[in-house]
Amino acid sequence: MESQVALAVALVVVLLAALTVARAVRIVPQGKASNIERLGRFHRTLRPGLNLVVPFVDRVRQTLDLREQVVSFRPQPVITEDNLVVEIDTVVYFQVTEPRAAAYEIADYLQAVEQLTVTTLRNVVGSMDLEATLTSRDTINSRLRGVLDDATGKWGLRVSRVEIKAIDPPQSIKDAMEKQMRAERDKRAAILTAEGRRQAQILTAEGDQRAAVLRAQGDREAEVLRAQGQARAIDEVFQAVHRNNPDPKLLAYQYLQTLPQLAQGSGNTVWVVPGELTAALQGLSQAFTPARAADEPRTPTAAVPEQHTANGHS
Repeated sequence: MESQVALAVALVVVLLAALTVARAVRIVPQGKASNIERLGRFHRTLRPGLNLVVPFVDRVRQTLDLREQVVSFRPQPVITEDNLVVEIDTVVYFQVTEPRAAAYEIADYLQAVEQLTVTTLRNVVGSMDLEATLTSRDTINSRLRGVLDDATGKWGLRVSRVEIKAIDPPQSIKDAMEKQMRAERDKRAAILTAEGRRQAQILTAEGDQRAAVLRAQGDREAEVLRAQGQARAIDEVFQAVHRNNPDPKLLAYQYLQTLPQLAQGSGNTVWVVPGELTAALQGLSQAFTPARAADEPRTPTAAVPEQHTANGHS
């Protein structure tokens, strides 16, 4: 009987010892921290790893995540300087740096960060018009981060980034902006088209001018070459005539061969025979009558112009 009582007492002692050891040992995961209260008052903060506490005296009040956290808040209506309501969706990146302050200086730091973001956003956007709000996201982000980081420092938080995820103006403003952008694109297209036409006309005019100049230069050079060719031909003929020393008989024969060319052409119905024709005929007849006396007196004949028609009748 006494052995059984002793066994029971030993068993209770072992259980109490195991429970004491279990309550005295605290293992904190990496990236987290635990606040320890001793008899209801903050005592210390447990860091990641194995920690020992006083069992039944110290207790873990709260375990906080020390990693950087990302919180996306629901869209908030904000009034701009020109009295337009826009919906702004924000994202906040923050990290707990002081677990004690985050647990005891603020009841709910997430709600506090959200409300502070909303009020700061309304103050910042309220001093801008719609166009500045849509085009100044970096400015809004930097101003929000500065205000939030200063305000949340005493709560043991550090705000690293604040991003504007979306800015939604009213539907009527969206329609007006779309029409404005469409008109702007049409204007740029019209300007580019007009500029292209003007450039094309300028290039065409320059091409026509260049072509006219080249044609004029070509015609001038052709006329010069033709004149030079005719001059050389006349010079060659003149030199050939003088080298051969033609007698009056050859000249008279050549003169008679040239006369039919005067009647050529559709408008030559009447042509005049020069007075030298008789002298040319006399010289030619003398060439074919060698038996005629050389000293026979020649009776000069007056040069009388005769008119002949194109068919040979006077």
